Amino acid sequence: LTDVYSSSPALGRYFRSAQVVYFSNESSTVFYQLEFSVPSSTEGFMENTMNPDFIRNVLRQNIYDED
Repeated sequence: LTDVYSSSPALGRYFRSAQVVYFSNESSTVFYQLEFSVPSSTEGFMENTMNPDFIRNVLRQNIYDED
């Protein structure tokens, strides 16, 4: 995850860290926490760039690109 988000053209400059919060071999489930440093006064930044769907789609796109 660190490589994916730190090299992202859209999110790389804001990305700070990623850590696994929970991992289960039985169900192949991983919960992780991403940390970003965001500008304080950019209108619409949180609603658009830091939108959870947008952040997930950066990861999805990386997975598709590797296939």
